[in-house]
Amino acid sequence: MGCLLAMNASSCGYQFRVQGAGPTIGGAPESETKRPQAPRLAILPIANTTYEANLEIKLANYLRREFSSGAGTEIVGTSGGADLFLSGQIIQISLPTLSFDLNTTFESRVEMLVSVRIEEAKTKKVVWTQVSKGTSEFFLTQDLQFNRVLQNRALEQAGRFIAEDLASRFLLFQDTGELDKALKRPTRTDAGTTTAPPATAR
Repeated sequence: MGCLLAMNASSCGYQFRVQGAGPTIGGAPESETKRPQAPRLAILPIANTTYEANLEIKLANYLRREFSSGAGTEIVGTSGGADLFLSGQIIQISLPTLSFDLNTTFESRVEMLVSVRIEEAKTKKVVWTQVSKGTSEFFLTQDLQFNRVLQNRALEQAGRFIAEDLASRFLLFQDTGELDKALKRPTRTDAGTTTAPPATAR
């Protein structure tokens, strides 16, 4: 029988993620359901110091998609009046072997390490830096060309994991008020009085 939903879903290889504030009974004012003053973010070209050509282009596309949907930002072009610039670098890619015998490798893993930083467009002040690691496993066959296809798919999957991770971390960075602190701007105004965001347990 298939895995039951009531049991631990992670053992079946599924992951569930819920984003956003969710429905509000009776509705809510528009100002409470939308994030005010979403920063305009431009993704600069990603540097790539590894042997995998054109992977930086795919990673930049993953970052645009994830930051536009899951990081509370508005993605714009480099000439679109951005508030923030994101730049990054693919630092390392490794392919450790997971299972093998004396003659054959059966399973391998892609490990990708990426560093990014976000700076204020006007002042060039760095407001956020992060290093993220993405991994994805794949099985090998007797067909060398097909193995390369499987490796490329694993690389893309690792890149998507990294983009998701960075977007969720930057959303948290905003929600805790750290971005406003870094930019030295008021976090919220109520009847003309500026108040700090509620304390966050660390």
